[in-house]
Amino acid sequence: MFDRLEDTVNRYEDITAELGNPDVVNDQEKFRKLMKEQSSLAPLIETYTEYKNCKKNIEDSLAILDEETDEELKEMAKEELNESKARVEELEHELKILLLPKDPNDDKDIVVEIRAGAGGEEAALFAAELFRMYVHYAQARGWKVEVLSGDETGIGGMKEVEFMVKGQGAYSIMKYESGVHRVQRIPVTESNGRIHTSTISVAVMPEVDEDIDIKIEDKDIRIDVMRASGNGGQCVNTTDSAVRLTHYPTGIVIYSQTEKSQIQNKEKAFALLRAKLYDIETQKAHDAEADARRSQIGTGDRSEKIRTYNFPQGRVTDHRINLTLYKLDKIMNGDIQEIIDACIAADQAAKLAKMNEN
Repeated sequence: MFDRLEDTVNRYEDITAELGNPDVVNDQEKFRKLMKEQSSLAPLIETYTEYKNCKKNIEDSLAILDEETDEELKEMAKEELNESKARVEELEHELKILLLPKDPNDDKDIVVEIRAGAGGEEAALFAAELFRMYVHYAQARGWKVEVLSGDETGIGGMKEVEFMVKGQGAYSIMKYESGVHRVQRIPVTESNGRIHTSTISVAVMPEVDEDIDIKIEDKDIRIDVMRASGNGGQCVNTTDSAVRLTHYPTGIVIYSQTEKSQIQNKEKAFALLRAKLYDIETQKAHDAEADARRSQIGTGDRSEKIRTYNFPQGRVTDHRINLTLYKLDKIMNGDIQEIIDACIAADQAAKLAKMNEN
């Protein structure tokens, strides 16, 4: 498996040399792409370098044990040998994970869509709580959150909200949040104290950049402008700044009013449309690769129930990996890293098992 790693090392060294070339430095587009490629290769190179050093330490320790007569030096060589052997095993596992096929979207920023499902106002209230949970998580990681559109209810709920998250590796981390989230609790409007179950769907989509060709024909689009409604800046309700975008082939309708400028709202609407169209194509590809999807956690289907938040018991259960945590308050405040780490580990383990089968 590690046979071709030397080619990767050579590529990394070539990139480093190119980045020192003044002509490349002056070409911002090429410089940016090379920096991105270097950054993506760095963890693999660092791990492989340590792996080779440990292998060399093993050889040196074995040589000392064969040739040395000093018992104290031989004892030190034994300790070094055991430590290096143990570390080599760890590094081999790390290298296998680093060599797993990488999702080309992993480094991209994301568009997240949260929609209230079954449960009426209670579902809308929980959709708003999920939105705040993700905002807190993103902020804790130093990521930037930008609301694209939203449909709020009168008592603080959200029928739907779409927002962008910009940050290193956002998609690689947040993609595991796609699916149906279920909440079980007693609604504030429930007089008999009965526990209700509501559902909320979450879709995490990679932002579509200039490297991906998503064609949107003018004839397929209708653009309506209108005055924004609800809370906002000074221009809300006074200028036609809100934009409604209708895509006829798919029936997708996007409403953007978060910016004061009509141009900015139009840009946000088109960015969201491109992300949704790309997501549709991605889902089609997933459906065509059913066998590959079986090596991942869950089914990858957006209708799959992935998690339950049970308020009376204070627990959160992720059904894909059979993980239950009794710290619901912390999780709702954005402390979801333990769940995400467990999903990543389970996904990697499944892919490694699939690779070993082949």
